[in-house]
Amino acid sequence: MNQQNKYTSFLRNFTRTSACTLFLCCLLQYAAQAQPKEKETASKRTIYGLASYYANKFEGRLTANGEVFSQSKLTAACNVFPLGTRLKVTNLRNRKSVIVRTNDRLHPNTRRIIDLTHTAASKLGFIHAGLARVRIEVVTDK
Repeated sequence: MNQQNKYTSFLRNFTRTSACTLFLCCLLQYAAQAQPKEKETASKRTIYGLASYYANKFEGRLTANGEVFSQSKLTAACNVFPLGTRLKVTNLRNRKSVIVRTNDRLHPNTRRIIDLTHTAASKLGFIHAGLARVRIEVVTDK
């Protein structure tokens, strides 16, 4: 009987210790996850991927936000950022940059992250190549 009391006492202490350990582990995990969210927010403001430019057949058609598409504007189609977001797009090969505004969406199955107008692609210097590896950064209004 004395041994049973020791066993019961051990189980109570073990359960308390386990509960405290589990609580502390959860608390530490929550604290560890809370810090990277700030970094994730910053990292979501810069992305890398493949850019292309619109075909001429889209000239004069309506974009996703309802405006008429024009190859002469500095606009882009992008599924990552909200419509109206100003983006700095940099060609990673030649380091040329241009600031565009998102006004359209890409097909959901595309591997590209952005489609630019002919004017924007020309400023980035990839008209003849057709595609370019780019860095896209959100431009904040200050």
